[in-house]
Amino acid sequence: MTTPAERDDDAPLRIREAVRALVIDPDQRVLLVRWQFPNLHVWGTPGGGIEPGEDSASALRRELHEELGLDDPLIGPQIWERTHIIPFIDGRWDGQHDRFFLIHTKSFEPAPRLTWEPLNAENLFELRCWTIDELDAFEPTTRREFFAPRRFQPLYRALLADGPQATPADTGV
Repeated sequence: MTTPAERDDDAPLRIREAVRALVIDPDQRVLLVRWQFPNLHVWGTPGGGIEPGEDSASALRRELHEELGLDDPLIGPQIWERTHIIPFIDGRWDGQHDRFFLIHTKSFEPAPRLTWEPLNAENLFELRCWTIDELDAFEPTTRREFFAPRRFQPLYRALLADGPQATPADTGV
């Protein structure tokens, strides 16, 4: 795999465009997925890469259908964004630009349309709804387990308190 440090200094970074959903139920529980990589477990929002020919809404609907079994969600405003540079395991990308959209939904039990075998092949291993208190009380099982973005709890708390801002906030890494 070629890492950004090994690439030609003049070569532009290959940044994957992606969409993410902050799925919130009426009890203000947020649905997160656990991505598992070698030496790393990340709790983050569902979503994924935008395929050729897709717009953001189409990509987000596809990802939510595949990962959560959530069909035809009402996609709210873009609330956050971030660009993170991290070499992908497959070597195709040097990083990713995520756009996070707000999804309010009724309570539901996630039922992915994909089986766990393809979800695991995409590094997705768990789905869980979290209350704000559970987010705040979270204690990682290892030093390599965290929320993404890293400031997830304060970002979520601010969203609950103040609602969406006029322009998407940069979440940092």
